[in-house]
Amino acid sequence: MVDDDEAPPEKKKRYTEFECPDCDASNPYDDGFGDGDEVRCFYCGQLYVVQVTDSGRLKFKEA
Repeated sequence: MVDDDEAPPEKKKRYTEFECPDCDASNPYDDGFGDGDEVRCFYCGQLYVVQVTDSGRLKFKEA
């Protein structure tokens, strides 16, 4: 397991929007979200767990 202090900077970054993998809707998040957070599409209602790769790419798994 990687300690938060040793995590790559990309894993600590906060994102403010995402495109839903199911319905392609753009979803703004004022508070931001990051690796391990749960986000919900405001349009179709699907809930996802966010995964940030070491290169900073967002991946979403259905929760």
